[in-house]
Amino acid sequence: MSDDQVNIEVNGVPVKARKGQMVIQVTDAHAVYVPRFCYHEKLTVAANCRMCLVEVEKAPKPMPACATPVSEGMKVFTKSPKAIAAQKAVMEFLLINHPLDCPICDQGGECELQDLAMGFGRDISRYTERKRVVKDKNLGPLVSTDMTRCIHCTRCVRFTQEIQGFQELGTLGRGELTEIGTFIEKSVDHELSANIIDLCPVGALNNKPYRYRARAWEMTQHPLVSPHDSVGANLYAHVLRGRIMRIVPRPNEAVNETWIADRDRFSYQGVYSDDRLLKPMARDNGVWQETDWETALARVAERLARVAKQHGGAQIGAIASPNSTLEELYLLARIARGLGSANLDHRLRRTDFRDEASDPLYPGLGCSIEQLEQLNSALIVGANLRKEAPLIAHRIRKAAMRGARVSFVNPRRYEYLFPVAEYLSANGLDMFEHLSAIAVAAISASGNRAPDSIATLVANAQPSDAQRAIAQQLLEGERRLILLGAIAQRDAGFADLRLIAAALAEVTGATVGYVPEGGNAVGAALVGVLPHRGLGGRSVQAAGLNIADMFAARLKSYVMFGAIEPAYDVASSAALEALKAADCVVAL
Repeated sequence: MSDDQVNIEVNGVPVKARKGQMVIQVTDAHAVYVPRFCYHEKLTVAANCRMCLVEVEKAPKPMPACATPVSEGMKVFTKSPKAIAAQKAVMEFLLINHPLDCPICDQGGECELQDLAMGFGRDISRYTERKRVVKDKNLGPLVSTDMTRCIHCTRCVRFTQEIQGFQELGTLGRGELTEIGTFIEKSVDHELSANIIDLCPVGALNNKPYRYRARAWEMTQHPLVSPHDSVGANLYAHVLRGRIMRIVPRPNEAVNETWIADRDRFSYQGVYSDDRLLKPMARDNGVWQETDWETALARVAERLARVAKQHGGAQIGAIASPNSTLEELYLLARIARGLGSANLDHRLRRTDFRDEASDPLYPGLGCSIEQLEQLNSALIVGANLRKEAPLIAHRIRKAAMRGARVSFVNPRRYEYLFPVAEYLSANGLDMFEHLSAIAVAAISASGNRAPDSIATLVANAQPSDAQRAIAQQLLEGERRLILLGAIAQRDAGFADLRLIAAALAEVTGATVGYVPEGGNAVGAALVGVLPHRGLGGRSVQAAGLNIADMFAARLKSYVMFGAIEPAYDVASSAALEALKAADCVVAL
């Protein structure tokens, strides 16, 4: 037996456990169920619901399984008369003030209290006094509250404090008068805050847009992947008679753990917006008219073929949203190249296309999502992670809370809810100048000479103390990452930023990664929705035009795929005028 293991018995069965583990972790690992309300594997132990009381040999009273560490020779009984009696007593206390409103509660059918009441509750209450009533809290447009149902498990409080990093909820009062809420009435606004809906074991916190719309047993469950950012959070859609009722997390430790961003949870409502087109539309003599799909597709094929025949395929530009599926992107590239056009792009907001031949095969993170929280040091350049990719920001926060040194180079200061080692914002310098100075400091500290690729770019850089500190942190530790975000990729000097980041990684031994824009920018790069690369990143014989050059050239025809709004989604200032001047524009 290794030094970090102990031998215990659970219901008479010998098992091995790791030192420091709580009894409930061991029972879960061996499929021995212990009831619980406050315990959650992603949160710290509170031990305030007492539902997980179990009998431990030689202990004078039942012990909470979530807060009792294992020890050598311990004997645990989860189903002994003493344990069952304690669990039933706790359930009776919890139900004293709980309202009997299961028929109108949105949690009905998937309620942990309802399930455990069936197993551990009495059929007749011995409590005849009046029940406590608690005023509902207004937490904003996303989370509904029925606070009389609250059993004070504090999962929501611990989530806001430990996972968000910003405690939006807390406990007020004592004993029976305890209430969960905000100190000053306000909404919960963090980008992950609606996860408290899933954490609540009763019907106290619910999905407000979903309220009173369906029952859990009426809906079917369908796996989805979030399209909103490059993380690809795993989701379930709950569907009733062909209509999405709500979105919930699909646990995946390698991607999103058990959390999803609020935009992943609530954006399904846009599917049913009145602004959405339900049928194809064609413009005749300046007037939009509805048509059927067969007519619309035939018309598109005829118009594009005519442009290709009269003006050549080079007069067709195909622009795809990076949120499109892999299959859609592949087919779009195949159609465009079949018409003789290499003008393909998905980099809607990019402005600097210099040296694009040096772009990576695809814009990856440089490590797995799960490995982000194991970093020793990270330099994040040009990124507002909490908005761009909330779940990546969450992983970076976990790394920082474990002791990783995380620094930022940004045009302005963004709020991060964890200790930041250094934060370099404008101060009269742009991101390129800050990064150049960090590179010079790293070269000096490592005793190396500047790589030839950046020698002239960094010649005049004079590092400050903060820039030297960032360089030093990148030279220390086993896992180091330089991460270029969406703001860096949109920068007018992105080619230089990427070049210096690569040289800095070479000097320090760090890895360079990217936070791609869109849910499937990686897929778009791999299937060849690029002017200079084909399927699998292979070079093409004759490169086409990038998105900026397409609009500058005022082509005869454009295909805009993936619900692109040129005024908002495209960086090129020439986009709208080029589209107005084109003979044929197809928007899908």
